Amino acid sequence: MASACCSTSTLGHQHLHHGLQHSGEFSPAHHAKNSPTTEMADTVVVGQIVTNDPNHPAADAMAISGGKIIGIGSTSDIEGLIGPSTQTYKPDGFVLPGLIDPHMHIWTSLLNLTWTDLSHQKCPKFDDVIATVTSTAQKARPGDFVLGKAFDPSLYPGEPVVTRDQLDRAAPNNPVLIMNASGHFFYANSAAFAAAGVTDTTPDPAGGVFGRVDGKLNGTIGEPPAMMVMLGALPKPSPQDIAAGVNEILMAAARRGVTSVREAATGSIAGIGEYALLHQLNGVKRLPVRVSTAQFSVLPGLSPKEVSAAWAAAGVTPFSGDEMVRADAWKVVTDGSNQGRSGYFLQPYLGEEAGGKADWTPEGLHDVLSAGLDAGWQLMIHTNGDAAVEFALSTLEELLPNHANNDLRHRFEHCSFTTDDQLRRMAEAGISPSFLMNHVYYWGAAFRDTILGPSRAGRLDRVASAYAAGLTPSLHSDYNVTDIDPLSSARTAVLRKLNADGSVLNPAECVTPEQALAAITTNAAWHIHADDRGSLAVGKRADFAIASDNPWASDPASWPSINFHETYIDGKPAFQA
Repeated sequence: MASACCSTSTLGHQHLHHGLQHSGEFSPAHHAKNSPTTEMADTVVVGQIVTNDPNHPAADAMAISGGKIIGIGSTSDIEGLIGPSTQTYKPDGFVLPGLIDPHMHIWTSLLNLTWTDLSHQKCPKFDDVIATVTSTAQKARPGDFVLGKAFDPSLYPGEPVVTRDQLDRAAPNNPVLIMNASGHFFYANSAAFAAAGVTDTTPDPAGGVFGRVDGKLNGTIGEPPAMMVMLGALPKPSPQDIAAGVNEILMAAARRGVTSVREAATGSIAGIGEYALLHQLNGVKRLPVRVSTAQFSVLPGLSPKEVSAAWAAAGVTPFSGDEMVRADAWKVVTDGSNQGRSGYFLQPYLGEEAGGKADWTPEGLHDVLSAGLDAGWQLMIHTNGDAAVEFALSTLEELLPNHANNDLRHRFEHCSFTTDDQLRRMAEAGISPSFLMNHVYYWGAAFRDTILGPSRAGRLDRVASAYAAGLTPSLHSDYNVTDIDPLSSARTAVLRKLNADGSVLNPAECVTPEQALAAITTNAAWHIHADDRGSLAVGKRADFAIASDNPWASDPASWPSINFHETYIDGKPAFQA
């Protein structure tokens, strides 16, 4: 039985469905099929080339044919690859391997792409949140929804939530719906509940909750099954809105030097049409970023095996697609948000008697993981709390010996809190962690001071320990939980400095700059089965970015300030500032 994050609903499907109504059929575009690799270069790049190849870390020239690198080194090394039709490009800046974000969200981010920003950065005091909602409502037409995103109670003293009464006063003439930064909670006023048909007596959907005090709705809506009910009342985006939003999200990635991403919950909002639309958009015009997809393991009314069969019937099978959009993984969520206190822990949260709960029964988790393994998918399992890690790990220790394909590179997502024993067992089982590294930067102080305490907070995002255990870690944004900015994540992995007070959270877990950069390039490429990316070498794809500085030779503290002017996919422009 599924609950919380691993549930979807027909109401959520309806929110985007009409915008995806023509998305049931698709054909991969195969943009690269008409560009065969030849012995002579079609393009030569000359300049300051950073290869990320430890044997040859720098180069002066790179020869490209058919989207692949056929020569790299000194200018004299590639002279024999230059023909009469070869084009020479001399960029202004450093040529870097394209960066990779191996866990982000297009579809759930699309839901609130245009909503008002209520993050702690924009609203440093809780009163600023209420003031921003009030101001936004005053500018809106009566009856129009006032929508906010990225609100995070854990970053304010006392962890205050916005209540139904507060939002009623802030927007007396408008329905209000605010999304928590974790994506696991909404906050609503009376008009929003009325628009969604939710009353004080509405039963909680399985796996979700409508918060109440003395039997009255208090404004909090917890976990996707209940959140999806609220989405049913929102204005529906048009197909044009959806297409523009997807492009905007991917261009935001490209602006930070990213050439490949993993969409981490494809199908979670509008089903299989999400995957189809990516192919359709790519067929009209090549996407600005390559997209690997993780197919969501829960669809309304279907058992795990039926979900797997539904994806297969639509032609979505492991590693199907093309060089721009490819289906790679099977996504399962085992718990909620640590900062929202719905992550699953072995010990209680501070000030509470419980440590959250799992989103599956043991039987349910066994069935949904088996369905993915039987179909040949890479498993991509959301595990936030240490009990969630233990739950997923012990289940896989039972299942994996019975499945012969051991090169699927199964992953634990976020893997936020782990023990030494769990990291050792992950290595033995062949499971790799992908860390939401800026958990440390944005929420480390909250975990230390109010949510978990200093001892447990020190075990947040243990990248150094993962390396020491022989694992291959990657770093990700979980966009839009945090912005797509791999160099910012890498900086945090090296420095582990907290945004709140500048202190360092467990210095023993700081990694070297080289380890951090590997986690957003070659390691991340390995995590998404893209071994042809992440470094610049003969035989690899010509995916690269033009940057203002070289992170391999600069202070990690300065990495987030590095600007990207251009990105290239298969040697062809993907983004230009």
